[in-house]
Amino acid sequence: MKLDTTATGVYSIAPTPFHDDGSIDWNSVDRMTDFYFEAGCNGFTILGVLGEAPKLDAEEALALAARVIKRAAGKPIIVGVSAPGFAAMRSLSRKVMELGAAGVMIAPGAGLKTDDQITGYFRNAVEAIGSDIPWVLQDYPHSTGVTMSNSVVRKVVMENPSLVILKHEDWPGLDKITTLRGWEKDGSMRKISILVGNNGLFLDFELDRGVDGANTGYAFPDMLVEAVNLSKAGKRDQAHDLFDAHLPLLRYDHQPGVGLAVRKYMLQRRGILSSAAMRKPAPAFSAETRAEVDYLLARLARRDPRAKV
Repeated sequence: MKLDTTATGVYSIAPTPFHDDGSIDWNSVDRMTDFYFEAGCNGFTILGVLGEAPKLDAEEALALAARVIKRAAGKPIIVGVSAPGFAAMRSLSRKVMELGAAGVMIAPGAGLKTDDQITGYFRNAVEAIGSDIPWVLQDYPHSTGVTMSNSVVRKVVMENPSLVILKHEDWPGLDKITTLRGWEKDGSMRKISILVGNNGLFLDFELDRGVDGANTGYAFPDMLVEAVNLSKAGKRDQAHDLFDAHLPLLRYDHQPGVGLAVRKYMLQRRGILSSAAMRKPAPAFSAETRAEVDYLLARLARRDPRAKV
């Protein structure tokens, strides 16, 4: 099943499970794959920032993709293929699509400054991987250092028909959503799917602004699924109430640097990962941080039984 512009719901961003010695934990990979679909996700992304993709060599990355795609049994898997050069991007993209991936995700290359550089980069990327591969544009300036204005996003969308999803992670970005949706309505930009990241930190109002769902890695994807469903059913207050209960943990989980360690620890507490290990180099995960996460989980459990882990 290939991605298209009708993508909606929750596409989680998956970590790469490791053993304490840094080797890939294949049993946890299988368990994690099952978990995301059991939680109601429409699909998920591997080899993104959360997946510690730069710490895997090419053989490991392809082996991970093969394992997840096979386990997903036809359900949509997106593979992050961002790379310093287009040769590596093309190689991984073609191989994972042959394995059955639904599409790939591409972020802008480092050092892009001007609008022409940004739009030219994506034209070249599509030429490299092939226009037959559907792809997700990751707009995450806080990670990439590349800021894409509304008009640049529109130009990339219009120049590249194989772009089917915008992973919107600009911040502040609510008005950006409104502008892009407005251009779709007046016909000056073709309709695409907009899924949001940033750990879902603004999902409550992003849904109000008309996004199609989430593409992010919060350790409670089942909550994200429920919030999206409530919002789409017109139950705005219930969606906000559910989101508000998780907000302290979402905020803590979104800390730069240590956030992935926190997320892996929560997935371990939920029984998905055997270990919360990150591959080195990795940030310290102190006893104090662990205790604070435990405290937040205990508080959340009073309002959401999914946190009783």
